This record gives sequence, C-alpha cells and structure tokens, in this order.
Amino acid sequence: MTEKAQTFEASIQRLSEIVTSLEKGDLPLEESLALFEEGVKLSRASQERLDAAQKRVEELLGFDRDGKPRTTPFETRGEREE
Repeated sequence: MTEKAQTFEASIQRLSEIVTSLEKGDLPLEESLALFEEGVKLSRASQERLDAAQKRVEELLGFDRDGKPRTTPFETRGEREE
C-alpha cells in the first residue's frame, strides 16, 4: 500500500512502528536510512492531511484566514425593514 492510499490512522500507526524500530538502534545503516526516509514522507503526508482537515473545519465553522470568526451583523426585530 502506498503512502497516499493509506488512511491517516494507518500512516500514524506506520510512523509509530518506524520510530520504535529506529529507537532500538540495532538496524543496519541502510535500513535505518530507508525507514527514516519513509517516516519523513509519511510525516509530511500526514501533516498535509491535518492542514487540509483544519482548513475544512475552519470553512465549516466560518473562520477567516487569521483564525478569527467571520461575523455578520445581527438583525433585531426592530431593525428589520417591513
């Protein structure tokens, strides 16, 4: 399965496995480098997914690019034109 085809959760699980393997310190250099490279790719892809999700939530909740809520003047009953 490629990084793009994996779910966010599967990517995070794989990153955890990579970290555990690298922390043991008993891998040959080439294998360590290959795992590190895979981890960097997964990390970047996961961060992109998080950024996209955050942007989507902000759009749904009505926040502007500065993180401030978009507001619309509230009309009271007395202000309505009839």
